[in-house]
Amino acid sequence: MKHGKKYREAVKKIDSSRSYEIDEACSLVKEVRTAKFDETVEVHVRLNLKKSQSVRDTVVLPYQFRGEKKVLVFCKPDKEKEAMDAGAAFAGSDELIEKIKGGWMEFDIAVATPDMMKDVGKLGMILGRRGLMPNPKTGTVTFDIKAAIAELKKGRTEFRTDKTSIIHIAVGKVSMEPSMIAENLKTLLGEINRKKPSDAKGEFVQSVYLAGTMSPSVRVALAKAER
Repeated sequence: MKHGKKYREAVKKIDSSRSYEIDEACSLVKEVRTAKFDETVEVHVRLNLKKSQSVRDTVVLPYQFRGEKKVLVFCKPDKEKEAMDAGAAFAGSDELIEKIKGGWMEFDIAVATPDMMKDVGKLGMILGRRGLMPNPKTGTVTFDIKAAIAELKKGRTEFRTDKTSIIHIAVGKVSMEPSMIAENLKTLLGEINRKKPSDAKGEFVQSVYLAGTMSPSVRVALAKAER
């Protein structure tokens, strides 16, 4: 893949033979930005997992950088007012399911009460491929709608390994202070390490790379990532 002059110049500022401490890596990511727009800063964390293992959970990062998301709640009529009062953009049952079957997708996150999951399961093909299917592991299947929405409004986001045991997730914008990006990254890595399988052997976090949307990546020192 060919890169432009700005990208090639940015690469020269990165020493590919070394790993950078978290604070230094976050400063360098800002320095090597190549786009005119406010790039998203993403981290790519490779884990040492068996083929049968995966890591999946949620995290609330200290510093938010995304706009407020529209929350949809699948619930029975007696829970609809609670959901709307808690800040949901949409709440309902059969009528919402039918709208989604018809192609309507004007929401960002879906929450469901346990008694709705049998019906919501019919949307598996639609919601699943978009990563929107409510799941108990991510706190989006619960009767405590108020608490769930409150967490989502704070910016709770899901992270999970892909088929190659890598977690890809945004931790900030290049316009943010390096210290804010660093704190988000440290919080995420702490949560990832807490999900280490009990039977995992060897070094759990194998590599951590930080990069802006259109910019070269910076390797993060593992000694810090394992804390």
